[in-house]
Order: sequence, then C-alpha cells, then structure tokens
Amino acid sequence: MNKEVITSRRNFITKTVPACAMTCMFSGSLLGMSLNELQEKPAQAKHKFDTVFGELTYRQINNMQTRYFINFAKYLEQNLGKEKAHELIKKFADNQAMNRGKAQASKAPDVGLQSYVKQFKEDPLYKNSLTMEIIQDTDKVFEMKITECITAETFLANKAADIGFVCVCQADHAWSEGFNPKIKLTRDKTILQGHGYCNHKYTLES
Repeated sequence: MNKEVITSRRNFITKTVPACAMTCMFSGSLLGMSLNELQEKPAQAKHKFDTVFGELTYRQINNMQTRYFINFAKYLEQNLGKEKAHELIKKFADNQAMNRGKAQASKAPDVGLQSYVKQFKEDPLYKNSLTMEIIQDTDKVFEMKITECITAETFLANKAADIGFVCVCQADHAWSEGFNPKIKLTRDKTILQGHGYCNHKYTLES
C-alpha cells in the first residue's frame, strides 16, 4: 500500500471514528479481528459506504476501528459502572474534539462559519460517510439533516448507541467551539437516540 493511500485512510479514520478512540486504535485496533476479516476483499459497491478505499470499503474500515473502541468502552462500563465510564469517555472525547477544532482553526483562512462547515460540503471523506441534506446555508447559519451516518450504523449494530451518543454526538459541540467559541451547535434529534435523522444547526453568534 503506497504512502498516499495510508495517509488518506488515516485522515478518514480520524474524521469518522470517535475522538476518544484515537489514542489506542493505531497500536491495537486490529487485535481480535479474524484473518478472514482482514483479508476480505470488498464486493462491488452498492451503497456509497461500500466504496472501496485502498483495499477495504469505508464501511469495513469504520466497523473495524469503531468495534475496537466499543469493546474498550464496555470494558470500562463493567469495571467502573456505566455512569462513571460514560462520564470519563465524554470528558476525554470533549477534550479531543476541542483540540481538534483549535487545530483546524489554526490552519483555516479564517474562523467564520463557512470555513468550519466547508468540510461537510466538500470533503469526499464526509460525503462517503454521511448522507445529508443541507437545509440552510448562510454566513450566519448552517443547518443540515443527516439521514445516514456510517459511525452511528456501527454503534447501533453493536448495541452501543448510548456509548456512541456520549463520545461522538455530544463531542460535536466541543468540536465547533474549539474552532470558534461563537459557533454554537443546536440539535434535538440524533440517529443514535432513536430518531430517524440528526438535525445539526450551527449558528455564528454576534
């Protein structure tokens, strides 16, 4: 596998896998996976999540990485209790997301709303891991309706929707805040909470 593919795959994983899983996934994320799973060749894509990326599909990559984190989170629940485990996961995920937003801001041409949401509209990695409809798109408000999320799909399939909500959905608020404290996310529906879609609305406050 060439260097360009490896770099692109790492970027995809960073953007679609829970921030709180990033510190351990590259040292052991494939542990426990069968040889057949690692060598499996993706079938012809029928859904964009099944688009081949390197040697695997977006769905396969996300599934391998997210399942590793889910197993770790469930281990924490068993040893610390669900409430304490979720508290620690959320704290760490928020911190990671905040730092991620700050890092993005340091490289962006400005910290306006359009600079932040550009990634959702133009980055092919998001286009192949989310299905969205843009409801409103101005310099002050960006609203999107997400009907499919590759990460939510994996959490739901592994009966870990509550874990996914804590470490992914809730951390979205810290992510935008890290980019610009004036960018506020409001949302009252998420796929991981059992709704049919997620309703993200980012507003740039005066």
